[in-house]
Amino acid sequence: MTENSSNCGECPEGRVRDASGRCVMPEVTFASLVLSLNTSALYHMGELPHPETHQHLVDRELAKHTIDTLTLLADKTRGNLDPNEQELLTRILYELKIRFVKLS
Repeated sequence: MTENSSNCGECPEGRVRDASGRCVMPEVTFASLVLSLNTSALYHMGELPHPETHQHLVDRELAKHTIDTLTLLADKTRGNLDPNEQELLTRILYELKIRFVKLS
């Protein structure tokens, strides 16, 4: 399901323009998955505000669950990632774990 760009000035939230100018969902990549989980963990640690209320909410349990999900992903993909993917995942996990320890 795509939306034609001739009917809109900007794409709806969460969509991007493809080469032909249509509003589509962005490509699913390993990096986008890792970055999405990173954003989720940061949100649950209160580092990012709620998009509507702008409040910084802390839910340690959900933050830990998201970090554990990234750890599982790292374990299950070991040896199967290209160097850039591996570095991204390693750095994000390191940063999230440090932030989580500081939060606790």
